[in-house]
Formats: sequence, C-alpha cells, structure tokens
Amino acid sequence: MPTQAKQQSTEPKIGGFDPYVESKGEEYMGEPMRKHFTKILQKWKQELMHEVDRTVDHMKDEAANFPDPADRASQEEEFSLELRARDRERKLIKKIDKTLQLIEDEEYGWCESCGVEIGIRRLEARPTADMCVDCKTLAEIKEKQVGK
Repeated sequence: MPTQAKQQSTEPKIGGFDPYVESKGEEYMGEPMRKHFTKILQKWKQELMHEVDRTVDHMKDEAANFPDPADRASQEEEFSLELRARDRERKLIKKIDKTLQLIEDEEYGWCESCGVEIGIRRLEARPTADMCVDCKTLAEIKEKQVGK
C-alpha cells in the first residue's frame, strides 16, 4: 500500500487531476475507476458551463450599437467567433452527458467497435473516447479515403 501512495505522488498531474493508479489485480472499470472518470467528466462539464456563463455575461456587457460600420463589424465578428466556440462546447457537453450515462450503466471504457478495453491512459487523455486507438485509427483512415 505505501508504494501505491508513492507512485501517485511522483506521477505528474494531468489536466488538474492525478493520474489513476491501479492496484494489483484491480478489475478494469470497477467502482474506483468509474468514480475517477466521473469526477474528471463532471469537472470538465463544470468548466464548460462556466465558459458559457462567461460568454453570455461578456456579450451582454459588450453589446453596443457602434455608429462606425467597421467597429460594428468587428464586434459582430468577435461575437460570431465566441458563439461558434460555445456551440462546439455545447456539443461537447452533450457528449460528456452521454459518457456519464455510460459510466452509470457500467458500459464505459470498452471500444464500441471491437469491444476491447480502451485503456485508462487513453481515457484520461480523452475521457469521451468511445473507440480503442486501433479502431479509431482505422475509422480516420476510412474517413480520409471517403473524403468526408
């Protein structure tokens, strides 16, 4: 047990959380592992929701009817970029919610294509991953060939 605590303290923090340290013989996606990923996803969702609130406040505070067309155009472009970013984040929040449901249903962590374990480090790097590296690589190659 002391070696596990030592391992955890020497590994670098990733994205504001400690990397998961498996105990010997631990079941893949058991309760402790699911709690780890739930915490990561909830924190990520909270940060995204905070950004949404910040954007709304910013747009309310900065909204002005500039008499100069160039100033108006600059402001509209800035708002347009912010709204596109928030739209991407809105889609990501939906994906996070879907992933949290998979964790709750105990179906998280396995490739939806081939059924193998996705792996802890890949999931820590991309918590919403739903394919293993091999299947994702093949899917990207096929996507490039089709030209979508």
